[in-house]
Amino acid sequence: MTITLKKMSALVMASAFTFSMFSAQALANGAIGDHVNNLHAHIGEYTEEVHWLEEKFGGVVDAYEAKDKSLKTDALIEYWEEVEFHSAIETQYVPIYASIWQGIYGVKVAIDEGKPVADVRVEQEKLNHALWQALGAVKLASQYQKKGLVSKVQTTEKEPSTGPEVIDDIKTRLDRVVAKYAEQLHEVATTLVHDTYLQRFEGVEGDLIAKDAALVEDLEKDFNVTLPQAISKDTGVDAVRKVVESMQAKLDRARALLVEVEQSRKDVF
Repeated sequence: MTITLKKMSALVMASAFTFSMFSAQALANGAIGDHVNNLHAHIGEYTEEVHWLEEKFGGVVDAYEAKDKSLKTDALIEYWEEVEFHSAIETQYVPIYASIWQGIYGVKVAIDEGKPVADVRVEQEKLNHALWQALGAVKLASQYQKKGLVSKVQTTEKEPSTGPEVIDDIKTRLDRVVAKYAEQLHEVATTLVHDTYLQRFEGVEGDLIAKDAALVEDLEKDFNVTLPQAISKDTGVDAVRKVVESMQAKLDRARALLVEVEQSRKDVF
């Protein structure tokens, strides 16, 4: 996934704004550290961790090439979950976080299935690319933090209070659906889809139906059929991400309509 610096800057900022609505407890791999709210002070540490991960991931592939009988591919996941950079990118830019998991499983599955070493190396390069993209995203997020342009990552969940805020929350949750799917946590991803529909989208359906009933019907199908089926059929991360991206485009339209609703309410009062 190639992203220009300008595009990544905009996406990181949007992600950082919306992710603050999630609690630390919502992260699947444990509580986050205070470092995520002081990224600038830890860039050197994150950079060292990315180099370390490259070396460790490369070592796994080298062991596979050397036909090391003691090789265990679960080590790839253990290395990733060991570093603090893990939560730095998870809290700042979920799409690339998902890409890293996709890369990890790309290497793991290729080894587990006994693919040629050349094929495993291709997957390794994809993983390394995702790691360095992630570091770039965290560096951009650190600049926004220093300028006070993004909210701190919250340790307690903050409920969205307006229609547009609900849509922002839904979009972030859908990014996390892709991440959980990439982590091979399919049941978690499916539950998140259903919970997002019930706890978030249903709350704004009434206002949206009055504005665009067809849009609501389309999104209802996405939440209840299209996205859950993409997960259950195990169509792959790229396919699940494509469904989510389509939904998010529709949600952008829904957000614009809810902004109009909020403005109408203000005008009345």
